[in-house]
Amino acid sequence: MANLVECKFAGRTLIMESGRMARQADGAVLVQFGETAVLATVVADTKPTNLPFFPLTVEYREKSYAAGKIPGGFFKREGRPSEKEILSARLIDRAIRPLFPKDFLHEVQVVIYILSADQENDADVLGLMGASAALNMSSVPFPYPIAAVRVGRLDGEWVLDPTFQQLEFSDVDLVVAGSEESIIMVEGGALEMSEDEFIDALEFAHRGIRELVGIQAELVGPLAKPKMEYTPPALDQGLVARVNELAARRVTEALNLPSKEERNQALVALRENVTSEVSEPFESEIEDYEGQVDRVIDQIEYETLRAQIMEKAERVDGRRPEEIRPISCEVGLLPRTHGSGLFTRGGTQALAVVTLGTSRDEQRIDTIDVLQETSKSFMLHYNFPPFSVGEVRSFRGPSRREVGHGALAERALQPLLPAYEEFPYTIRVVSDILESNGSSSMATVCGGSLALMQAGVPVRAPCAGIAMGLIKEGDKVVILTDITGIEDHLGDMDFKVAGTRKGITSVQMDIKIEGLSTELLHEAMQHARQARMHILDVMDKTIAKPRSSLSPMAPRIITLQVNPEKIGEVIGPKGKTVRGIEEQTGAEINIEDDGLITISSISGEAGERAREIIEAIVQEPEIGRVYEGVVKSTTSFGAFVEILPGVEGLCHISELEEGRVAKTEDVVKRGDKVRVKLISIDERGRMRLSRRAAMDAEVEATKAS
Repeated sequence: MANLVECKFAGRTLIMESGRMARQADGAVLVQFGETAVLATVVADTKPTNLPFFPLTVEYREKSYAAGKIPGGFFKREGRPSEKEILSARLIDRAIRPLFPKDFLHEVQVVIYILSADQENDADVLGLMGASAALNMSSVPFPYPIAAVRVGRLDGEWVLDPTFQQLEFSDVDLVVAGSEESIIMVEGGALEMSEDEFIDALEFAHRGIRELVGIQAELVGPLAKPKMEYTPPALDQGLVARVNELAARRVTEALNLPSKEERNQALVALRENVTSEVSEPFESEIEDYEGQVDRVIDQIEYETLRAQIMEKAERVDGRRPEEIRPISCEVGLLPRTHGSGLFTRGGTQALAVVTLGTSRDEQRIDTIDVLQETSKSFMLHYNFPPFSVGEVRSFRGPSRREVGHGALAERALQPLLPAYEEFPYTIRVVSDILESNGSSSMATVCGGSLALMQAGVPVRAPCAGIAMGLIKEGDKVVILTDITGIEDHLGDMDFKVAGTRKGITSVQMDIKIEGLSTELLHEAMQHARQARMHILDVMDKTIAKPRSSLSPMAPRIITLQVNPEKIGEVIGPKGKTVRGIEEQTGAEINIEDDGLITISSISGEAGERAREIIEAIVQEPEIGRVYEGVVKSTTSFGAFVEILPGVEGLCHISELEEGRVAKTEDVVKRGDKVRVKLISIDERGRMRLSRRAAMDAEVEATKAS
């Protein structure tokens, strides 16, 4: 059965359709906004898995044909997901995952295909809406429709789902997902936005979300399938009672040990001991005996941690809800790097290293969102090695989590960088997480800020980040500042906020429960701001502003703006001239079509020498100026002198010296260096030079001195 809904949203046509494509999927929806179209499909396994977690996978794939392109590379087909595809898949996953029933263990796969891209409207928010509609019309027990919108701000006015072109002029870029009743997920950045403005943006976004949820309901209503029946994994009540009897007190003791390592070791030992102690008669009677023991202990941990925070306002590491773990900062600890910073907060530690490069080091990006290949001069790469959490694990390529955390930290620091015209460097920050116990992405923001300042990058202001959590039981709520890993796992919210003293530059919020009011979110924002100010105070004691000079190891970059018509002279035939300058000076030279020339070198002296040579090449002849030139040829009526590279003028025989000259070669010969004055340039560009006038000018200068 096919169904189609068409309406206007944010000034553009929105179409949602089902029943024409991918009819063998459990749910499939085509969403078109403007001329961008996505196909969202859902398939669920009919049998549950034996995994201890919900096996959801989300794939977001851009098709090159969507933008009328053929993929680059040797194979000419789409390969591994790009960073944009990974981030969009994570965005959709984070919004829908918390809404599935906790005891639903059937494997579910959501696939988003971008079928058409109009280079105006981003497909990520359409993919989330399509996924929601496909889930709601499928047999998967997904509770209700959700939607997402992007929020920008132009000239002080909020804009719903701005185009790519509008975003270039927007100081805010937020993606907000939610249901009819509440906000579920937030991801984005801003140019130092205040907490009040952030709440205004959420409220503005929620109005658009409600409209989209209503449109979904109209589409899904006639097509919704009966929800599949599933059997939640049952627990033997005798086993539950026995494990609680043996483990409850010991879990409390283990959770309250002072360090993460001690807690983990104690909890692992506890599980082994309890599993062994209650084995009879349960082990022989229960098929999944060890799994059930683990689930019971998981529930005891969940209830114990939350009850302790709610009833005693005491966290497992002894802190108060608003208390931040001890912080230490170091900079300049790696002698050969361009900039380095080590940020430690409790059991989380990030080593951030800055490398400065030239325009040749920029990252080239080819996506379906733009017709032409673009470049990126700032990159932040986040690495999470297994030793940071005391594990043994294979090293492979960057995980989705690593890509997502890196993008979050990059978005926090990006608005604070100088304009490329003022600081023409390619900047790469690498954050290696050396220890992890909560919010390593925000430690990356802090470490990256320290390293950038130590490298001498003239950032607008230092930047810090903090992760907030929340425990909610009924009407009682406790907000947690600087959450640890276990508080993230067992809590109800993970809210990361990064920014300066002036405002917010990056946020990421995942809410695991329903019904959080904007008032409560505003309170969490105020707690986060206080924490950010405290962290910045600590960071300022180590380095409060960028160093005044770059590392001796960093390249020196000089930029020149020349007449674009002179580019050919700098390049020379088949690049001969520019290669000669590079060989002569040791500098690297990059030339843009608009006449911008970038000179990079390890030493300032080499760069200055290259600049002088290029300036001589592109220099325009100036009437009245004295030049030192080379005689290129002589004739019976005078000498042709090259005063600039490739620029010659005639010094008439009458202008060679005072008095009559019988023969040009009596005064100058080919190859001689002579000083001549440019007297005039005629309408055909021919230059008239005078050696005699140059000699007179030098005499006058001598008298004046």
